[in-house]
Amino acid sequence: MQNDSVANVNDIASLGRIVVIIPTYNECENIKIICSGVREFAPSVDILIADDNSPDGTGLVADELARQDSQIRVLHRTQKNGLGAAYLAGFAWAKENGYDVVVEMDADGSHRPIDLPKLLIALVDADVSLGSRWVKGGEVVNWPLTRKILSRGGNLYTRLWLGMTMKDATGGFRAYRLSALEKMGLDDVQSQGYCFQVDLSWRATKSGLRIVEVPIVFIERTLGESKMSQDIVKEALLRVTRWGFDKRMSDFAALLKRKND
Repeated sequence: MQNDSVANVNDIASLGRIVVIIPTYNECENIKIICSGVREFAPSVDILIADDNSPDGTGLVADELARQDSQIRVLHRTQKNGLGAAYLAGFAWAKENGYDVVVEMDADGSHRPIDLPKLLIALVDADVSLGSRWVKGGEVVNWPLTRKILSRGGNLYTRLWLGMTMKDATGGFRAYRLSALEKMGLDDVQSQGYCFQVDLSWRATKSGLRIVEVPIVFIERTLGESKMSQDIVKEALLRVTRWGFDKRMSDFAALLKRKND
């Protein structure tokens, strides 16, 4: 077991500089817990808290954490612009500061820090590693049946409509090599929420990147309020439908061209 542990540490070290990006909005009850967990299970990585000017004082809590720990940084944003915008700002910050790998991680405790090393080790032989609830070994805790059906149904629709193989394209616990993000072309990303994760999954697939899914245990938050809304679901449905339509039109045009040639 000790040799396995040493090997894992060496594998993670081979990835270069790693930063875990944690977007926050009104997460003052959770941010200390999640940062403590990350520091415990992946002590070599840095943390960037991207706070959207939380009215509950999350930004102040984050500043105090950063004062106590040199591996924690805070990116203060002036207003609530959504999850996608927060991650894009975090990606840009990571690039400017010379990181090689970025990790997306929620602040609400749904993503377990104990699963973080698995995500990073999987990235050694991949460009993108996705924490998956719906592959063998994955699990969801404390979700009602309706939420499970919504998530599974949304992922099934995404796979069928876009032709992607991944089982959990909407999951938000994932790691990217910076070189992979550069190939994906993120300048025109406008999607938010779950749709942001599908958007990046789709771009990674179209870019021909090596993508691997890692089973994780997803735990529904126990503190604070969920950010899930009907608008988030509608956005994902509309955008995925449009992307699928565009793909079919492109495939049809390519088929006609081959026949004419």
